[in-house]
Amino acid sequence: QVQLVESGGGSVQAGGSLRLSCVASGYTVSTSPVTWFRQSPGKEREGVATIWPDVRRTYYADSVKGRFTISQDNAKSTVYLQMNILKPEDTAMYYCAATRQTLNIGTWYSPRAYNYWGQGTQVTVSS
Repeated sequence: QVQLVESGGGSVQAGGSLRLSCVASGYTVSTSPVTWFRQSPGKEREGVATIWPDVRRTYYADSVKGRFTISQDNAKSTVYLQMNILKPEDTAMYYCAATRQTLNIGTWYSPRAYNYWGQGTQVTVSS
């Protein structure tokens, strides 16, 4: 059974940083993709960043490029999202997601491509 547990959210001022963690059990982060999503009230869930360890690639939403970095620690079965230069528009619930189905890299940002989700961690950025 796959379980994803996020942590690390909190409240920060604009310009600050946070590091989110996603601990996976029943899922091999060293060989399988993990993606971070976020959702704020009234908005659709959007893909933020994904890591594909088997091909050693990472992809980011345009809105976070240059500010966020996704990485993994295989020994800890954990995927991180380092968020720097945070903006008020980054305020959202952040989720990590995974899937055992074949994932098309061209649609990594689509929530429908994933069937395992964590419970989320709240990030609030004040101006």
